[in-house]
Amino acid sequence: MSITSKGSMADEQSLIAELESMVSEKQNPDTLEIDLLPTSHVLTLINQQDHKVATAIEKVIPEITIAVEYIIEAFKKNGRLIYLGAGTSGRLGVLDAVECPPTFSVPDDMVIGLIAGGGSAMYKAVEGAEDSETLAINDLKAIDFNQNDVLVGIAASGRTPYVITAINYANTLNARTVSVTCNPDAPILKIASVGICAEVGPEALTGSTRMKSGTAQKLILNMLTTASMIRIGKSYKNLMIDVHASNEKLYARASRIVMQATGCEHNLARKTLEQADYSAKLAILMILTGSPLDEAKVLIKSNHGFLRNAVKSHNEK
Repeated sequence: MSITSKGSMADEQSLIAELESMVSEKQNPDTLEIDLLPTSHVLTLINQQDHKVATAIEKVIPEITIAVEYIIEAFKKNGRLIYLGAGTSGRLGVLDAVECPPTFSVPDDMVIGLIAGGGSAMYKAVEGAEDSETLAINDLKAIDFNQNDVLVGIAASGRTPYVITAINYANTLNARTVSVTCNPDAPILKIASVGICAEVGPEALTGSTRMKSGTAQKLILNMLTTASMIRIGKSYKNLMIDVHASNEKLYARASRIVMQATGCEHNLARKTLEQADYSAKLAILMILTGSPLDEAKVLIKSNHGFLRNAVKSHNEK
């Protein structure tokens, strides 16, 4: 599938100049001799570069905090979190989105990942897709994107036309928009409601932004969904109590979570989970409060899904 043709020489020169100005595209002075080194030294250099990622993200926690608050607000209004990107950035958005239903038992359409070029682009690059402006608007219209949703545009370079167009379109609908990039002068930082820039520096292999930049994006997206899910009641202490059990490992994990939360033995955890249709949240509440299933459901609902509050509410009666 080819969407655009090669640009003119002048267009290419302009793009080269643009790339040269990007931190993520610069040559890394620490790895100039990487092609001459033995394997262990190559890996050591890559690892040393990777150590810089967490520090870069620490600096933008205030911006990530704002984005999480946007997402929480959207979820409370039955809005959705929409990730959108091209190439590696798009794939990372899809990856984080598809992990949410089994991890937190949320509907499949509560967190959606859109990638330039559609589903096939997950496995093979679609030529020119990231340069298309019409694709972005069409993709958002196809999912009925609206002002109650939050759009997170992801682009290591911060200049991807597909992402820029999507953010601008979302802005016209008065939706909250978030940009995630690794270049401090990125255009998407200027147009989003909040811009997140994890400046991880030049890659170990010049221009290979699937490396440090991709790692930074992956960590940020994990933070966005995990923090948001915790804040809407999807955890008890640090246990993920809304995990959807769909295979033997997850059934065992659900039992272990109930045991960890209540201190009960395995047989009681398994028996109560079966009564609660394998809802760890309900099973924990039933064991901690001695409530029957119907009462536990009412307690959870009246406390907006927050297990701690449901336990406290029962104990205060």
